[in-house]
Amino acid sequence: MSAPLPRTKSKQSDRAVAGPSSAVPASRANLLLAAVLLAVLLAYSNHFTNAFHFDDFHTITDNPWIRNIRNIPRFFLDATTMSTLPLNRAYRPLVTASLAIDYWLGGGYKPLFFHISTFIWFLAQLILMFFLFRALFDYARPDPVNTYIALFATALYGLHPAIAETVNYIVQRADLYSTLGVVAGLSIYVARPALRRYGLYLIPVALALLSKPPALVFPIILFLYVFLFEGEPQRGRLGAALKASIPSVVVTAALMILQYAMTPSTYAGGAASAYGYRITQPFVALHYFAEFFLPLWLSVDTDRQAFNSAWSPGAVLGFAFVVGIIAAAIWLTRRRETRPIAFGIYWFILALLPTSLFPLAEVENDHRMCFPFIGLALSVPWSAALLLRHRIRPSPLRNNALTAAAVCVLIAYGCGAYARNTVWHTDESLWFDVTRKSPRNGRGLMNYGLTQMSKGDTQRALNYFQRASVFTPNYPILEINLGIANGALGHDADAEAHFHRAISLAPRDAQTHFYYGRWLRGKRRTDDAIRELQISAALNASDLNAKYLLMQIYAEQRAWMQLTKLANSVLAIVPGDAVAAGYLKRAQSGGDDVAEAQKIARVQQTPEAYLDLSLRYHQAGKYRESIDAAKQALRLKPDYAEAYNNMAAAYEELSMWDEAIAAAEEAIRLKPDFTLARNNLAWSLEQKQKAAAIRR
Repeated sequence: MSAPLPRTKSKQSDRAVAGPSSAVPASRANLLLAAVLLAVLLAYSNHFTNAFHFDDFHTITDNPWIRNIRNIPRFFLDATTMSTLPLNRAYRPLVTASLAIDYWLGGGYKPLFFHISTFIWFLAQLILMFFLFRALFDYARPDPVNTYIALFATALYGLHPAIAETVNYIVQRADLYSTLGVVAGLSIYVARPALRRYGLYLIPVALALLSKPPALVFPIILFLYVFLFEGEPQRGRLGAALKASIPSVVVTAALMILQYAMTPSTYAGGAASAYGYRITQPFVALHYFAEFFLPLWLSVDTDRQAFNSAWSPGAVLGFAFVVGIIAAAIWLTRRRETRPIAFGIYWFILALLPTSLFPLAEVENDHRMCFPFIGLALSVPWSAALLLRHRIRPSPLRNNALTAAAVCVLIAYGCGAYARNTVWHTDESLWFDVTRKSPRNGRGLMNYGLTQMSKGDTQRALNYFQRASVFTPNYPILEINLGIANGALGHDADAEAHFHRAISLAPRDAQTHFYYGRWLRGKRRTDDAIRELQISAALNASDLNAKYLLMQIYAEQRAWMQLTKLANSVLAIVPGDAVAAGYLKRAQSGGDDVAEAQKIARVQQTPEAYLDLSLRYHQAGKYRESIDAAKQALRLKPDYAEAYNNMAAAYEELSMWDEAIAAAEEAIRLKPDFTLARNNLAWSLEQKQKAAAIRR
């Protein structure tokens, strides 16, 4: 790949002109770039099997729409397919489409395929960054050493621990796609001037805007590039910059109008106070700036709170920082040699603007550093290079010392990225890290408590939930988990009180009704459970948890009409859903007796026939026979997750909690997205804890 390089024609000319690259041979530059990419791969070698986390659940693992690749056209027409949570449904069709492709390639929810997909695009971004950086450096001061500075700048970004927050967070590949689109668009514009008239550089920008809104700053970045690096020194440069930015303004405006039109009315940014959020953002920018140099406070869910007054010390410090850094950028634009520094500072500020002006639920999020850090990766190495050039006399000893220092910095950052990957490995490791770095974050404390509950330590989980309630006293999800934990410990009155409070706090949140309904079913209050589950299913058609549990109840009650209607509604959302298809088949048989199923199993001798027999035994209340039929299915098909789930359900009815837990865990191991098995596992763990509490 080549890039246009400057050639000063006269004192009056400041136009970037295509020319030969630096004296470093292309083969050597490409080899060194390959070495940088290999170093990044080594730093991230431990991240490919990291789990799904946090927002990954409602956008990926619980999202039925991505389970069918044929839904891809729908993602561009219906933003409700982006998430199972109405408040989180934004228009990001390209991201959702990529998740559906990864699901299809992996044959299910296999994190490896999702991480490989993200990482490939991350490497593509690094390649483009290298060529873009080198072109800008060559404009400022043509020199063979620019290739090495550009390589260092690219490696600094690629190995930076903060970028690991985006690369590991699967659904936040949206930040990566958005950043990549802006970098690609500018790279094409710089490297291929002859193609500008065709607008090809706008294609990646459009794709970026279909991934996440921060790419809307591209027209301003393009304007600054042309103003700083192309055109005549005074009037001509401003006019050229304005003219060059017009096509991108049109495309960006059109896509932002589309974004606004397609975003569901249920979407909510989540900020409690728009004023408090915005006056805090300058300080957040200062925090991000510091993290570039010393990334020691990375946290997936920080506990920073919005300021109450613009005159608070933190707000004043933040505003002073922003004013100071913009003033520095303006001053640095005066000299050609320092314009890459100015451009990088402008990039940093501009990339933060969308998330600074639009109030979001969290005042800061470390994955947001992906886009603005491009600017700092450009400015900081070039600043250091200019400083060393003017202050230290060139010599072989100096060159060796600088190379050694640069390698040490990259090794340190690479080790930091590797360490962050380790933190992201499991939910337990991730949320434990949050409890240490953000101890006043109620959601972080709650999520770590959930990891303890999944291990069977309900009392420890309850302790964390209670600690979380100090910081988030009106959090519906926390109330749900307090209800589940109290129920597992046999505190039924407290459990029901927490479920009721969750519903009062969020009466239109399907989750509050689902978990209360699930608890009611466990108490054998079936009519009440059906009522809550029906409310949950009506509030959120995309969340299948309530429908799965309702189908199970209808089958047990032999309510075939209701079961048929519900199963068909699920199949309309997820064609081919195995759970719904099985229940529909059972309902359409009109409730044939066990004898018919026995006859079919004897004749067909297939795992599916024995699974159906297991289900019919269960519905007839013959739980041990149900287990035996499931075991027969497993003899024919050892990896049959549905058979293990049937065993778990039957063991539950027999109050054989250890056996039920083991069977459900095996079903989940074989089929990680098996929601019904997850529900059975949660129920068995809860009942086991309750039984243990009663014995004590």
